[in-house]
Amino acid sequence: MTTSDLESSPKRNPLVGLVEGVGNGVLGVFQTVGGLVSLAASVVVWALRPPYRLQNLFAQFDFVGVGSIVLVSLTGIFSGMVFATQSWSAFELFGAESLVGPTVALTVTRELAPVFSALMVTMRACSAMCTEIGTMRVTEQVDALETMAVNPVQYLLVPRVLAGLCMVPLLTMIFDTAGLFGGFFVAVPLKGLSVGTFVLRTQNLLAPADIWEGLSKGAVFGFTVTLIACYRGYNARGGAKGVGQATTRAMVDAALAVFIEDYFMGLLFHG
Repeated sequence: MTTSDLESSPKRNPLVGLVEGVGNGVLGVFQTVGGLVSLAASVVVWALRPPYRLQNLFAQFDFVGVGSIVLVSLTGIFSGMVFATQSWSAFELFGAESLVGPTVALTVTRELAPVFSALMVTMRACSAMCTEIGTMRVTEQVDALETMAVNPVQYLLVPRVLAGLCMVPLLTMIFDTAGLFGGFFVAVPLKGLSVGTFVLRTQNLLAPADIWEGLSKGAVFGFTVTLIACYRGYNARGGAKGVGQATTRAMVDAALAVFIEDYFMGLLFHG
């Protein structure tokens, strides 16, 4: 192509490029959401059909739940300590230090426990899930399962998604306990609040509905983050590079999904 040809060729309008980019992004979001909904339906259907591979399921329970206990416990303790320290500084201005206990309890059980538990599972377990399934996809091991008349959704995805659905609420309970312990440690031994005041005010203001709200969120978040990790890994393409990109996208999508779902579930519970 000569210089005159370049000069005579029409220049690309930046506005057109911007509109195309936005349009492609919107289409990509709808495609991802549609794929997740379709995969979720397949997971539910295949979870109800035999054969029930309990060994695979319990292995994922161990990997997702038991393997995350230490990480979730440490996160819960220090989250409770940090929130108690900041709450004490604020309530001390008004002479309302006795509210530190219930404030920590309500915040941990309603919000911090389910959100942070899901994020810890996302970083520790879901990243490994996506990488493992993605590697099986690009090395044609998934195709080999289909050749042997084994449904890959039932064999690979169902145990992992069920593990997220069942184990994240349990991890949320562990986070609740650890967070309350961290808040108690800051308020009572470090700040000098009496044990009776901390316990009684927390019992009076913390209701069972607050705990159930956190557990419900944990179940939804656990199902979502494991489903996203499985979806990205199951649809990985392009060799090792593609698996890495799929894992990165899975982590970002899962974290965003947790915060978006947390907002709408908060509206559902509290209007």
